[in-house]
Order: sequence, then C-alpha cells, then structure tokens
Amino acid sequence: MKKTITALVTAMSMLVAIPSFASQANDIQFLNSKPSNKALPFSEAVKVGNTLYLSGQIGWNAASGKLATGGFEGEAHQVMKNIQTTLTKHGYQMSDVVKCLVMLTDIKQFKSFNQVYTQYFSAPYPARSAFAVSELALGSLVEVECIAAVSGN
Repeated sequence: MKKTITALVTAMSMLVAIPSFASQANDIQFLNSKPSNKALPFSEAVKVGNTLYLSGQIGWNAASGKLATGGFEGEAHQVMKNIQTTLTKHGYQMSDVVKCLVMLTDIKQFKSFNQVYTQYFSAPYPARSAFAVSELALGSLVEVECIAAVSGN
C-alpha cells in the first residue's frame, strides 16, 4: 500500500510539472539582429522563457570587419562590448547575466582578462568558468559565452 501511494504521489507530481515544462519549451525564440549567414550557422542568442543564451562572442569589431586591435586586452574589451550590445538588443543588461564561460588561448591571460571583466560586471558577479583552449574561431585570443535571466521578462 505504501508503495502504491508513493507511486501515485510521484505520478501526480509529474502531471503537475509536465504542463509547466511544455509551456516553457514552446516559448523558444531564436534571435538574430541580421538575416542568418550560411557561413555562420548559429543564432546570436536563443531566448527560452525569461532566460537568454548568448552564442560565444569573440573580439570581432563589426565596424572594421576584423578582430579588435590592441592584442589580448583589445580583444577582451571588444568581447565584453559585443556581449553588452547583444544583451541590449534583446532587452537585457549586464546585471542580468547569471553565468559566463570564458575560453582563453593562453591561460596566462587569466589575470588580464579579470581586469577587463571587472570593468563590465560588478559584484555580485555572475557564476563563471574559464579554461584554456588550443584555438578559437578566426584566430581570436578570447571568447566568452553568457546566460542572462530576468524575472517577468
């Protein structure tokens, strides 16, 4: 009898949770500020409910059509500006970021990256992971991917 009641409670809990999950799953938006580019087969961001998932940003300067000048630090600043721009385009701000993933081609740049990063975020800081990679797209030195969330957006 006890097992039957436990199974019944579990089944009822699942029935309550499924409509909520299904509702969120139907609320998926693939966001691009420009038409899709076949050479870049990904969305700049995907919004699921109140959460915005940004594609990784590199130090690409859209105005010049190439990587930002100034070496690692110049690229790192451009990365953060690109994140800020993408968030703003989709109704979010830097303070909405809850998680970042940082990829560095030289882990020795970790401290330098932190100096740039703290110019764009303030405490309480988003959760973050950072690791070294052998290469990044277009010869970039740093790439950052973020997740932002707001309540009621």
